Amino acid sequence: MTTPRTEHLVLPGVLTAEQAAATVAGILAVQREDGAIPWFRGHHLDPWDHVEAAMALDAAGEHEAAERAYLWLAAHQNEDGSWYAAYADGDPQDVTDRGRETNFVAYVAVGVWHHYLATGDDTFLDRMWPVVYAAVEFVLVLQQAGGQIGWRRDDDGTPTADALLTGSSSVHHALRCALAIAEQREEPQPDWELAVGTLRHAIRRHPERFLDKDRYSMDWYYPVLGGALTGAEAKSRVEDGWDRFVVPGLGVRCVVPNPWVTGGESAELALALWVMGESDRALDVLQSIQHLRDPRTGLYWTGYVFEDDAVWPRELTTWTAGSLLLAVAALGGHEATCAVFGGEQLPRGLDPDCCD
Repeated sequence: MTTPRTEHLVLPGVLTAEQAAATVAGILAVQREDGAIPWFRGHHLDPWDHVEAAMALDAAGEHEAAERAYLWLAAHQNEDGSWYAAYADGDPQDVTDRGRETNFVAYVAVGVWHHYLATGDDTFLDRMWPVVYAAVEFVLVLQQAGGQIGWRRDDDGTPTADALLTGSSSVHHALRCALAIAEQREEPQPDWELAVGTLRHAIRRHPERFLDKDRYSMDWYYPVLGGALTGAEAKSRVEDGWDRFVVPGLGVRCVVPNPWVTGGESAELALALWVMGESDRALDVLQSIQHLRDPRTGLYWTGYVFEDDAVWPRELTTWTAGSLLLAVAALGGHEATCAVFGGEQLPRGLDPDCCD
């Protein structure tokens, strides 16, 4: 194990250098030798959270471990470009959910682009380009006429046309990263550019094209985090939902009106606030969830039921730690993380002449 680079992971009231190193070590302790990163040992791996944890390892300079995580995806990609939704303890032979979710599949592009920016490894990018290409093609088959992305294909091949705003917003981010990879390789993908434009239009202007999940905080901030809403639109959306979802001093509710704050949603909101240029508020949110930190492992509890003063569920998840490290890395100026989530250097795609 290398010594994590923690200078950009030090944040007052959030992480000291020693705490950051412990959190990185906590993720590494869960990672399997073959590169798989389950939620925790004995629980399942899903491809989205696997990538989130791998990105956190890259933010800490653990590039070899992160690369093994991406090579695990390359080795176990389905012929149609997808991955299954859940693998027991990261065992590719023990699939526990054979559905294939579009936002899970697309997210590999975000991780691959982040790893490339962190390492400059052209050989890695060459190795992973066919993986990213196949994943994007799988996802875009499920894009609907209105631009939104159907959220899942069942094991029997049946597609689900219903779209989730959170999932489609994550796919929007992933497609932009995929376009950045294609641009780096000088392999233009105009169909992907059009897909991003129509998807962004649906997210910004047509909420009726998505299932109503307004109770979930992810549907509140993900259009901002995924880069579809920017500027005044992003600020207005965040302000409109702030008092509904944010519990001062404790974090962000996962679902209203439930008295349950969660670390992953809180860290992601902090990252969205950083994207908007509101670093002070992002810091406040990250400081508010330090009650979720487990000092023994350096990992973070998934959530806290504040009416009962109870940690629930009793699980320390790699993706919660990963999302926190990525938010801290952005606030700390980590170049690759800032580039991937800041979006200034990501292609925006082609806006169709008429989307309505």
